[in-house]
Amino acid sequence: MSEEQAHANLAVPAFRTEKVPKTQTQTQNGHGTVWRFGGADKAAKASTVTLRGVIYMLFDNCSKDVNKTVLPLGHGDPSVYPCFRTCIEAEDAVVDVLRSGKGNSYGPGAGILPARRAVADYLNRDLPNKLTPDDIFLTAGCNQGIELVFESLARPNANILLPRPGFPHYDARAVYSGLEIRKFDLLPDKEWEIDLQGVEAVADDNTVAIVVINPNNPCGNVYSHDHLQKVAETARKLGIMVITDEVYDQTIFGDNPFVPMAKFASIVPVLTLGGISKGWVVPGWKIGWIALNDPEGVFESTKVVQSIKQNLDITPDPSTIIQAALPQILEKVDKNFFAKKNKILKHNVDLVCDRLKDIPCVVCPKKPESCTYLLTKLELSLLDNIKDDIDFCVKLAREENLVFLPGEALGLKNWMRITIGVEAHMLEDALERLKGFCTRHTKKTDTETESPLRVENE
Repeated sequence: MSEEQAHANLAVPAFRTEKVPKTQTQTQNGHGTVWRFGGADKAAKASTVTLRGVIYMLFDNCSKDVNKTVLPLGHGDPSVYPCFRTCIEAEDAVVDVLRSGKGNSYGPGAGILPARRAVADYLNRDLPNKLTPDDIFLTAGCNQGIELVFESLARPNANILLPRPGFPHYDARAVYSGLEIRKFDLLPDKEWEIDLQGVEAVADDNTVAIVVINPNNPCGNVYSHDHLQKVAETARKLGIMVITDEVYDQTIFGDNPFVPMAKFASIVPVLTLGGISKGWVVPGWKIGWIALNDPEGVFESTKVVQSIKQNLDITPDPSTIIQAALPQILEKVDKNFFAKKNKILKHNVDLVCDRLKDIPCVVCPKKPESCTYLLTKLELSLLDNIKDDIDFCVKLAREENLVFLPGEALGLKNWMRITIGVEAHMLEDALERLKGFCTRHTKKTDTETESPLRVENE
């Protein structure tokens, strides 16, 4: 694959448009039959904004000629590594339900009552305005929650505010739902706080919501109480709701405490997305939730609740087995499990940052305090023949069989994301390869360039 092809395969940023060829709806075969069907292209544009295409492109650039195993540090799934195996209480909860036969039937669209009550109790620990089971809707993972909410908000000319950098599934689902995307920046020099002036600048009368990811993916920061209150006040001023993604609420290993956005529901209606995939390290179990934090009843009066329920009626339900196990999973987990998991992640962050001190062209401006990623800035001026972050990652894959994610896939050009949710020895190997790659591509100084001639002349 050429470098031009590799660049072409990168996810198209959501603010760009791309002409999608019309599907051939009538095809004639050699026998004269006209087939009057064809694949729909509704998802074609949305699929260009996903991470999978970027990751697969980088894997395609790995080489069998390189005598090294492929190190996949571009995407995050800690569950495949023994050190991140979920807790025994969660596994026992699923086994108990499976053996009891209580999870074999269909469930209601919103989710079974005991599971919704357990989620409300779990969230209520930190909230002044208490939730009831009626405020909770269970979903097949947090991603389905995003899909349901965006479908429920989509209307002609509506737009939504998404963070840059961000989680690309939001972009993909907004495109698919027909929501116009408007981006606001997260500020690296202010610990990735939201640029609230930028938020006000891009919003207009057709803006319906702002998405806040806290703890943040991919930046790894945890927003303060004061900053979240300012976000709530800004949203109220604009007359928009806050959609907060808090799926990493149990993956925190820094000093800043997690503050749920719903604490400010008296200021602005807050829709919380959550789940157990990250905290309990079970993404394959596919259970998440939507929580409506709205003491003033705005979601009801604006028919958001009605729209969510209608969309739930036409979407698949999460597994009833996992739903039935959810109360035990949320209530009986040993907190030492979270502490152990987060300690490993903190160790991995420290390991990476320590090794990066010897690699001047890759800089981590801010150690993450949450999430399973570490963002680094590429100092491309120190390198020869590296055009941008995509070029860097493609050549790294070719030469070292090492896959990192280029920042442009997240909306952050000339940055790079490193997955830390792996075993430490993999990171040590990866950083040795990264160091070797950067050493080979580092610009030579005048002294280094002239030294062979000096030796020859001597």
